[in-house]
Amino acid sequence: MFIQTKEMLQAAQAGHYAVAAFNVYSLETLQAAIHAAEQENQPVIIALGERYFGTVDVEGFAALTKSLAEKASVPVSLHLDHAYEKESIVRAIACGFTSVMYDGSKHELEQNIAYTKEIVELAHQAGVSVEAEIGSTARGAFSDEEEGTGALTDPASAKEFVDQTGVDFLAASIGTLHGMYTGEPDIKLGLLDDIRQAVGVPLVLHGGSGTPDDTMQQAVAKGICKVNVNTEVSLAATNYLKQAADNPMHLSDMMAGMQQAITPVMARFVRLLKNPDA
Repeated sequence: MFIQTKEMLQAAQAGHYAVAAFNVYSLETLQAAIHAAEQENQPVIIALGERYFGTVDVEGFAALTKSLAEKASVPVSLHLDHAYEKESIVRAIACGFTSVMYDGSKHELEQNIAYTKEIVELAHQAGVSVEAEIGSTARGAFSDEEEGTGALTDPASAKEFVDQTGVDFLAASIGTLHGMYTGEPDIKLGLLDDIRQAVGVPLVLHGGSGTPDDTMQQAVAKGICKVNVNTEVSLAATNYLKQAADNPMHLSDMMAGMQQAITPVMARFVRLLKNPDA
């Protein structure tokens, strides 16, 4: 079933669990995400980053996602990830995305508030929810995200930001990375407690790949309602394709094998984010 992201995350917040948001860029990655969620009987967020607009037809992708979501046995929503340009957000809203992320984290707080508020007003008029970010998630290994500063989220700034913008979800920077860690993760769960106390909206964790399972589960218990996952799935896919390339086969078989290779990786994240007491 195709539902609103806000409805999905409000349910997660009330139920003390989190929803996996998988970055996808092809039919195979989209189908794998939905199949993984159905295996675990949990909701899933399909995320398309602005950086993929050059290789993925946005309108066609939205139509495809909605068609598969309507047949799915679990709730599915469609999210625009890390958009920096207003034009991208307008385009996503027009073709049916249920939520958008405006990333103004590179700006000073006052500018970020002003730009995000404009996007919130635009999106809310169309019934679309908005995610934004305070702080800046750094980039680790194998990531295709823009380089972030790694600045952590200040709880007081987060409160001011949410109060003034009316944003629906907040991405909290607590030490996770886009991509894989190259050293020991230093994730500030105490800071997450402070952010949770400061704001009431659902919180988002960027950088699910490589984050230790126990840390992830603690973060969910402390209020994270959405976890973004990209790189770990990408590595599973490319590792499979490297092996498959040594055994000549039809492209259709290779793509089917890739989908089979990444589905259990996605299912593990979906399972990890469940409420263990539910």
